[in-house]
Amino acid sequence: MDMGQLVSILVIAGLVVIGASILLSLIPVGLYIAALAAGVRLPFISLIGMRLRRVPPHTIINSLIKATKAGIAVNINQLEAHYLAGGNVDRVVNALIAAQRAAIPLEFERAAAIDLAGRDVLQAVQMSVNPKVIETPIVAAVAKDGIELKAKARVTVRANIERLVGGAGEETIIARVGEGIVTTIGSAESHKAVLENPDTISRTVLAKGLDAGTAFEILSIDIADVDVGKNIGAQLETDRAEADKRIAQAKAEERRAMAVAHEQEMRAVVQEMRAKVVAAEAEVPKAMAEALRAGKLGVFDYYNLQNVLADTAMREQISRGGGQSGPPAAPGGERK
Repeated sequence: MDMGQLVSILVIAGLVVIGASILLSLIPVGLYIAALAAGVRLPFISLIGMRLRRVPPHTIINSLIKATKAGIAVNINQLEAHYLAGGNVDRVVNALIAAQRAAIPLEFERAAAIDLAGRDVLQAVQMSVNPKVIETPIVAAVAKDGIELKAKARVTVRANIERLVGGAGEETIIARVGEGIVTTIGSAESHKAVLENPDTISRTVLAKGLDAGTAFEILSIDIADVDVGKNIGAQLETDRAEADKRIAQAKAEERRAMAVAHEQEMRAVVQEMRAKVVAAEAEVPKAMAEALRAGKLGVFDYYNLQNVLADTAMREQISRGGGQSGPPAAPGGERK
């Protein structure tokens, strides 16, 4: 064998090794052998296609082996399509196995739809077998007698596989139960009746069919605790009386302000009249002087007028209890 033939043999051997390495990287031989041992027949082209589509073969093949061993009819195309759509293949297969063991009718397409809808399909199947207890927050309501009651309920629900896609969640159940508690307590004539028979709340709320349109089926509603709160009726009456009092005070203050304004207005009128009287009295001496100069008033007439004024002043003083003495009469006149 010459040197040229040796080089050719080495090149061919190298190409065979490289080709085998590429083939082994594309086809997980160990996984393929495990699938054959489990009775799952897979063509090599499927494994190569998964590598090219960037689908992890371990996830698909292991799930397929698990489903085949459980007797669930699924194929590799369904699992691969669900993975490419963003679903969790392993969780869907586990849900199918759990549903089969619990005798719950569940097909792959529905389980895949539930998983793609964002719900945990395995947890839903488990909740169908083992119901879940949802505890509501404290709900406050007022009976017709004005007494506030605070109740807390425990709702036992079971997942409804048929309504998981498009059905409302736990928040809706809690809201509806709280609304039913408020309605039931609010329609009670007395809070004592509710305290004596708290099961009336659960019976009334359960009869309303609150699970309609939700992803759950309500099995029971149990009142965990009922406490007496404030006397809302008395508090409302007190607030109303306080409001009436403030309104009355405001109206009284308005009337007082109007009275003060009216009094000030009357005082202004009186002061104006007094000013006019003073101005008129100031004109009297001028008029008398003018009458004297014009000869229309004599001296004796003037003295008689002064006597009349003095007599009037004395009588006013006597009527006020000021004594008998009065102002002196005018010259030439006489005291009375």
